[in-house]
Amino acid sequence: MINKDILGIAMKQSAEDIGCKAEDFLKSENVTVPFHLGKNARKYYKEPWSNALCEDRKELDVLGVGAYDGDKLVGLAGCSADCEDMWQIGVDVLPDYRRRGIASGLTSRLAKEIINRGKVPFYCSAWSNIRSVRNAVKSGFIPAWVEMTAKPSHIVDDMNKTDVGPIAGWPSHQNIDERRKSRG
Repeated sequence: MINKDILGIAMKQSAEDIGCKAEDFLKSENVTVPFHLGKNARKYYKEPWSNALCEDRKELDVLGVGAYDGDKLVGLAGCSADCEDMWQIGVDVLPDYRRRGIASGLTSRLAKEIINRGKVPFYCSAWSNIRSVRNAVKSGFIPAWVEMTAKPSHIVDDMNKTDVGPIAGWPSHQNIDERRKSRG
C-alpha cells in the first residue's frame, strides 16, 4: 500500500462520514455540504467513544499497545475498526508520565501494526487540542484535510491548560499565505 492508496481510502471514508464526495477534498475552493451520515459511516459517530478503549463499544476495539513502568500500565494506545479499511488510533497516558514521548511512541508503534494488517491507520484530533495534534505530528501523521466545528471557549480552554506554543515543523500562516500568492 502506497501513500496514494491510503489517501484514496481516507478520502472515500471521510466523504461517507460527512455526506460529500471524495473529490471534494481535492478542490481548491471551500466545499460546504449539509451533514448526513452515509450508510458506511464510521461507527464512533453513533456514540460514545473515548481515546484508547471504550466499554460501550468494545466490539470495535481490535488492537492495542501499552507502556509499562515495572508492572504499572502508564500508557495505552488502542485502535478501533470504525470502518472497514481504516482503524482509528486513540491514546491515553497517565498524567505523571506525560511529556516523556510515551504517547508518540505508542501511537507510532500502533500505526505500524495497523499497516502490517493491511489497514489504514488514522488519528483524529480537534485542532484546539494542541497536545493531541502535536502527538499526531510527532508520530508521523500529517493533516490531510480539516473538518471544522465550533466548541464553547471554556471547553477549548480546558483542553489547553498549558501554553504549548506553535507546532514544530508546520508552516506558519505567513508561509502558507506566501505560497498561495505565488500560485496566482
